[in-house]
Amino acid sequence: MERKCLECDRKISGRIDKKFCTDQCRNTYNNKEKSSDTSYMRSVNGILRKNRKILMKLNPEEKAKTTKEKLLNLGFNFNFYTNTYTTKDNRVYYYVYDYAFQETGEDWYLIVKKKEWD
Repeated sequence: MERKCLECDRKISGRIDKKFCTDQCRNTYNNKEKSSDTSYMRSVNGILRKNRKILMKLNPEEKAKTTKEKLLNLGFNFNFYTNTYTTKDNRVYYYVYDYAFQETGEDWYLIVKKKEWD
């Protein structure tokens, strides 16, 4: 039985379990298979990086306050964050890696930087 490359359909010679004729065909095939997942993850990571950069810019010290309008004008996306932390008194902090934002009411937000990881 003649075996053919999964990528380019050329005849394969060599090991019986070989699926590709060259490393280039193997890499091309695998990159195509993973491209939709990779594209989505790259997009989400880009949004998270942008959010972090905005929080970092608005918070040169340990704490800062800003308005929702200012965050939105800079392109901040409130739907993307890495995790949340709820305090004992039910205040929710939304983290973007090591920076967090918390709504304090009336379209004002507190921005804090997490202390060094222990």
